[in-house]
Amino acid sequence: MEERGKGNERWNSATANLSEMASNLDSLQKLLLKKAVFVDEETFSKASLTSEQARTIKVLEQRVETLERELDAAITAAARARSEKRQAEAAQKAAELRAQEITRELENTTKVFELHMEELRAKQEEIAKRDADIKVLEAIIQTLGGRETA
Repeated sequence: MEERGKGNERWNSATANLSEMASNLDSLQKLLLKKAVFVDEETFSKASLTSEQARTIKVLEQRVETLERELDAAITAAARARSEKRQAEAAQKAAELRAQEITRELENTTKVFELHMEELRAKQEEIAKRDADIKVLEAIIQTLGGRETA
């Protein structure tokens, strides 16, 4: 984060320097246009160079501004992506916890079902045993009832 701050300071300083140079060059160019009517070849060459440098500086300033906007957009996009990633991770964690909870509920339900099945089997066995006891008792009653009538 500090590096970004230093980078911004450097860009801002460079931009300020370029702006100042452009202003100086514009002033010099205006001064030359007002004051000089005829100049020697060397002065004309320097003025042409200064003018070309001013145009180059202006183009570079525009490029710096464009790059700064692109950098800001990239930083914003990266922050948004990090935020979306955190949200997705949180949603995944919540889904995993819910899946674990549902799995525990299913396991508990299965255990309860098994206990009920065991209880039902025991009751069925008890019913079958009592049915058998009833049949034995009915047979005994039939046998005893048959003897008394005879």
